Amino acid sequence: MTRILADLPDEDIKWLDQLAAEQGKSRAQVLREAVSAYKPDASGNDTSWIDKGFGLWTRHGVDYDPHEYDRKRRAEWTRPWDDDYEEVRAESPDMFDEEDDRQRQIYLDMIAGKYPKPKTPARK
Repeated sequence: MTRILADLPDEDIKWLDQLAAEQGKSRAQVLREAVSAYKPDASGNDTSWIDKGFGLWTRHGVDYDPHEYDRKRRAEWTRPWDDDYEEVRAESPDMFDEEDDRQRQIYLDMIAGKYPKPKTPARK
């Protein structure tokens, strides 16, 4: 095993010593484990993070249909003045209520010019 010399800030050394004490290990052992965890697999193509993340929700008891999830998020972010309001409302009627429709109608009336424009004070 080769020894190395590394310069670390004092606060990092204090943190490292505290972590080593909590784990009942030496500072060197904690550093060896950190380097080992940081190192990619032998092929140079470390994809273990994909395996760790894939299916994470299901493993923790959260079972979502991705299409249903996307549909709800799209509806959640659609506002009465969005161009695709009617399309999203047709896809997700359960996500909209009468107030959303009322606000949409106000918006449509406004752009159709049904409301008088506010008077601006005359400039001097």
